[in-house]
Amino acid sequence: MRGVFATMLAVYSDDNTLHDPDHFISRGVQIAVRESPERVVQLQAALRDGGHVIRAPRDFGRDALLSVHDPRYIDFLANAYDNWQTLPQPRGPMVLANSYAMRQMKTLPTSFEGQLGFFLSGNSVPIGPQSWRSIASSANCALEAADTVRGGAAESYALCRPPGHHAYADLAGGYCFLNNTALATQHLRGRFARVAVLDVDVHHGNGTQSIFWERGDVLTVSIHGDPNTGYPWQVGYAEERGEGEGLGKNLNLPLPLGTTDAPYLAALDHALAAIRAFDPEACVIALGLDAYEEDSSEMMRVTTAGFGAIGARIGAQKWPTVIVQEGGYAVDALRRNLGSFLNGFLSTRGA
Repeated sequence: MRGVFATMLAVYSDDNTLHDPDHFISRGVQIAVRESPERVVQLQAALRDGGHVIRAPRDFGRDALLSVHDPRYIDFLANAYDNWQTLPQPRGPMVLANSYAMRQMKTLPTSFEGQLGFFLSGNSVPIGPQSWRSIASSANCALEAADTVRGGAAESYALCRPPGHHAYADLAGGYCFLNNTALATQHLRGRFARVAVLDVDVHHGNGTQSIFWERGDVLTVSIHGDPNTGYPWQVGYAEERGEGEGLGKNLNLPLPLGTTDAPYLAALDHALAAIRAFDPEACVIALGLDAYEEDSSEMMRVTTAGFGAIGARIGAQKWPTVIVQEGGYAVDALRRNLGSFLNGFLSTRGA
């Protein structure tokens, strides 16, 4: 047992705070920002509490992003705010679409205003003057953390913000622009033949599922609240198993509203058994802390101690592991919940 005083490498950049939307729209009304820069202040505090070494990421460049994302989408995100300034007034301070492409709408318009609804899936992904710097920095944090494990480290943690697991190869949604978890996973594939993704965010990792949907070399497992009762609504159901070479390589474990520690841990045991059967050479954990009992998502009732138990069960598997930060919006509780998870994880890693 390594105990609660063990440490790991954490990757973070102050650029992650520059994405600073002033509001979101939910159920037709303007709401206070949940995915705020203050989140990283509390998450950093947890890293300092644990004595973890914090390192800034390198810039892995555009080619690394193209390992999972469409080049047209990357260009759109990188230039969205500047292009927004070319639209006639009136226009708001943040980039937002007026309409959204339906499933039947397949053509990518050449106009910027037309592309807004093609690449942005809803009102939760506004883009401001410094958003791209944060988006790219967040991706670089995930890639840097993955690179350390690819190079031989046993584990690492990426403090990513904005989060990423709802981002598809060419579509932003749910506060997510680039899929940090998928980028870390693909980077690990440069060394490891089989990589498993375990998503413990309270919301389904729909973007990650889509990116690896037809892949046999990556197992995606997501434990989340029933999508019929919360985002992403149309995806995340148990019957979704993958296609082609990926058939059977996707496992969704939706749980009912109000799930507490004990049933959550039972679902985690099921997930870990499936991952062991896949026999991965490395694992990526999409770590959401929004299953917390006081989170504004109001979907589950996991306690701070519960996060420690989740971490301990994952850590005991001994896989080379990259932990990528996803959601968690009870800002005042993020410090203790991340600390609980990391302490639990490290306590079972072995000498």
